[in-house]
Amino acid sequence: MGVCFSSRIKAESPYHTGVNSRRVSSDGNGINSSSTKFSSSVPPTPRSEDEILQSSNLKSFSFADLKTSTRNFRPDSVLGEGGFGAVFKGWIDEQSLLAAKPGTGLVIAVKRLNQESFQGHKEWLAEVNYLGQLHHPHLVKLIGYCLEDEHRLLVYEFMPRGSLENHLFRRGSYFQPLSWNLRMKVALGAAKGLAFLHSAKTKVIYRDFKTANILLDSDYNAKLSDFGLAKDGPIGDESHVSTRVMGTYGYAAPEYLATGHLTARSDVYSFGVVLLEMISGRRAIDKNRPSGEHNLVEWAKPYLVNKRKVFRIVDNRLQGQYTLDVAHKAANIALRCISTDPKFRPHMDEVVKELEQLQNSKTTGNTQRNPNSQQRYRRRSTGDATDAKAVPYPRPSASPL
Repeated sequence: MGVCFSSRIKAESPYHTGVNSRRVSSDGNGINSSSTKFSSSVPPTPRSEDEILQSSNLKSFSFADLKTSTRNFRPDSVLGEGGFGAVFKGWIDEQSLLAAKPGTGLVIAVKRLNQESFQGHKEWLAEVNYLGQLHHPHLVKLIGYCLEDEHRLLVYEFMPRGSLENHLFRRGSYFQPLSWNLRMKVALGAAKGLAFLHSAKTKVIYRDFKTANILLDSDYNAKLSDFGLAKDGPIGDESHVSTRVMGTYGYAAPEYLATGHLTARSDVYSFGVVLLEMISGRRAIDKNRPSGEHNLVEWAKPYLVNKRKVFRIVDNRLQGQYTLDVAHKAANIALRCISTDPKFRPHMDEVVKELEQLQNSKTTGNTQRNPNSQQRYRRRSTGDATDAKAVPYPRPSASPL
C-alpha cells in the first residue's frame, strides 16, 4: 500500500461503534449457543454519543472523585502508559463506588486520556460503547467513565498480574518466566474472549489483539482490554468491513494491510502471532535479533511444519515442561492461524476446542529437550508445581491497564 508503519498502525479513529446495537452478555463459555446468554435492545446504528452514554449500565464518575481515588494522579500510582495516556491505581467503595482511602474498598485502574493523544475522544467513546454492552469472563470489566469538561477517563477492574507482554518479555524478579501450562491457560482464555466477540450474536472484530492488550488476574485468567479500535463485523451478505488500516505492526493480517478489508479472520491471524510469541518467548517484531529473525512469523514458519524441528522455536526457559507431541499440536494451531490465505485459518471457536483438548490431554512420553544442547540449570518458571511464591504486582510499561 505504500504506507509507512510505525509500531502502532494508526490512520483513523472509527466512529461507527454500535456493536450491532446489541446488549450482550455471556456466562463465560461463549461458544455454544446453549451456554451463552444474550439480551438485546436494538437502537439504530451508528449511535450518537448521547445514546451510547445513556444506554450503558456504567457508573458516571466525577473528575473530583477519580482525582481523590488515585491520590491526585500521583506518579507512584501509575500502572503503565500507552497511546491513550497513563493508567493509575485507585480505590473506591464497593457499594457506593465513591472514592475510598488507599488500601481499602475495591481496587481500580483509571485510564486518563492524554490531551495530546492522537487516539482521542472517539476511541474513548468506542471503549465505553463496547465494554458498556459486552460482558464476558475473558473481557476486562469496565466499571465506569468520566466525561467532564476536557477530561476523559475510563475506570476498569484492577488486574493484579498486569499484561501478558510483561510476563513474556520483561526481565527481573517481578517477572518470572511463565510455565508452559500457564501459557496454554492464558492462550485458551484469550481465545475464548475472541470467540465470544466473533460469535453470531456479537459480531465484533477486535482489531488490536496483542500481548499488551491481554491482562491477567491473580489466577492468571486472561482478559482482553482496550477496545478503542474494535469494529462491528460485516452484516448480511457482506464478506468484510472496508476500513483504513489500524492496529499494531507485526500482528496485523497481510490481506488487511494490503486491502483494508477487515474480517474476523484478521483477528485469527493476530491470535496466531500471539500464540507464537507465547511458545517461543520472542516478540512479533524484534530488530535486536540477528538478520533473518526480525519477523517472528517469517522466522518460525519453516520450523512449524516439521514435528522434529518444533523444539527449535520453543522458549529455552521451558525445557522439561512440555512433550514434543503437545508442542507440535500447539505449533500447528499457530501455523493454521497465520495462514497467508484467510480461508485456511480456523474460526476461533475451533481454536478454543483444540486448546481445550490440548489442555486436557494426558499425553505421555519424555519431556523434550534440544538434543544438541547439554543439560543445564533451568530457571524455575511461574506456575511450576513447586512454585508457591506469589509474583509481586507488575508495573506494565505500555499496557492499557
